[in-house]
Order: sequence, then structure tokens, then C-alpha cells
Amino acid sequence: MPDKTSEPSRRADFRCGTVALVGRPNTGKSTLLNALLGWRLSIVGPKPQTTRHRILGVLTRDDGQILFLDTPGLHRGAVKAINRQLNRAARGAIDEADVAVHVVDALRWTAEDEAVWDALHGSGKAALLVLNKIDKIKEKTKLLQLVKEITSTRKYANVYMISATSGDGLAALLDGIVEQLPIAPAAYAADELTDRSERFLAAELIREQIMLRLEQELPYAATVEIETFQDTGRITQIEAAIWVERAGQKAIVVGAGGSQLKAIGTAARLAMQRVFDRRVHLKLWVKVRENWSDDEAALRRFGYDD
Repeated sequence: MPDKTSEPSRRADFRCGTVALVGRPNTGKSTLLNALLGWRLSIVGPKPQTTRHRILGVLTRDDGQILFLDTPGLHRGAVKAINRQLNRAARGAIDEADVAVHVVDALRWTAEDEAVWDALHGSGKAALLVLNKIDKIKEKTKLLQLVKEITSTRKYANVYMISATSGDGLAALLDGIVEQLPIAPAAYAADELTDRSERFLAAELIREQIMLRLEQELPYAATVEIETFQDTGRITQIEAAIWVERAGQKAIVVGAGGSQLKAIGTAARLAMQRVFDRRVHLKLWVKVRENWSDDEAALRRFGYDD
């Protein structure tokens, strides 16, 4: 993980607070969090609902400390238990936050964006509107028109146009976020970057590879459980189970002669070594639990209760 050694400032006007990154699925919230932090905390993928947990990322500056909460995308039609849990996690982050950053795809405003606004408006929290992916818009007048349409009947504290991938607009957004935070001392030391354990991050990095490699065949039916996590200082031994809902899905994850599972394991292990900055030895198994994503007990077992 990145290393920061300086202590948070003790200046009298230092600000600190919690900021929820909220929005419908696939607007780039996790990509934005990683860009703002300057390191890769949240996994990203091409499919909506890659983020399944509320994840804290800490950014310490001379003038303030921002406690970012990356959240699952708020979505409608939450039929399965896991979908309902994802919505609860997102709404809980709004309730906890001092400031909400509403991330919108600059290409369009949808009914799900409207539902996010309704949740923000009902919370009474200060909200910043962020139009992401502006690098995909050639005619910038369309951005101004979209902002006008959105803000004509909805009151945001400020509006920012950014590209999380290119970095455009991020400096101004960070300044604007700090301005909204209460004057308060830092909640974390400057070298603390998240409250999530390496065990949690390991599971997420494995799941990321599943999402990237099997996005068409298995977009939502898999989750990861770390069964063993032993760190000796020089090498970390990890054993993990990939849980799927049907035997046919197990065959997909394993692949011909175990080729797919081997590729997932190799890519996840290399990602862990970059994040943990040490050698990792990883063993993976694939197990079946019927309809785990609609089973409240299974969700609690797999950590979907935050």
C-alpha cells in the first residue's frame, strides 16, 4: 500500500468529515475514489454492481482529512436479498456522511439517478453534483445543457465536471469537498489509508479477476470467502473459496483442465503482491451454494452485512 509518513495538520481551521460517493450503478464511483486517493483501493469492472461493500478510503491533506465512502450503486428492482443489501449499504453511507457526492454519467440522467437524488434530498445532507466521464463528450455545450436540466429543480451545493480516468477536474473537486467539511481534527493518522483489512482486500482482488474474466458468463453469481490468511512477514499464505450458485457455474470458473481458475489465481496473486508489497502464495477452490445471493444467512457469512 502507499506510504504516507507525515501527521495530519493541527492547524485551527483543519477540516475532517465523511463523504459518501453515491450514484446509480456504473457511473464510475470506484474509479473516482481510486483517482482521488492516488492508489487502487476499490476494484473496478465493466459490469454494474462491481462494488458490493461500503469501503472507506482516507485522504489526508494539509487543510483537511476526507473519509471517503465508496458505495454500491443505488438501483431499482432490488428483488434478490443481495440487491436489497447493496441498497441498504448505499443508503446507510448517506445517513453516516457529512457530505454526499452524487456521481452521474455525463452522457445521461436516468430514473435511477432521480432515485438517488430523492434519497439525498430526503437525507437533508449537503450534496455535490459530479458529472463524470466528460472526456466522452465532444460537444461541451451538451454538458452545460444537462447541468441546467438537472439543477433547474434540484438544489446541489455545487457542480463539478470531471473525468476520473484522465484526472480532469479532480483538484477542484477535492478543494470543493474540503470546503464542505466541518472543522474538526483528523480521525486517522496520515499513514492510514483504509479501515479494511488485507484479508478483505484479498477477497476483493480475487472477485475482481472473476468479474473481468467472466463478465458475460458469470457477472453476479460469484463471491469469495477467505478461509486462511497467514502472514509471516516475508510471504502471505492465502486459501480462498470462490462460491457460485450452480454446478454449471463451477465448471465455467474452473475452465478446461483448470485453466480458468489458474488464470484467475495468477492475476489475483500478482495484484495482491503489488498492493501488499510482499510475496503471496494463493490457493483457490470453487464451491457451490445454491442461490447464495438470495439467502440472508449466506450473505451474512460472506460479509454482506456492512
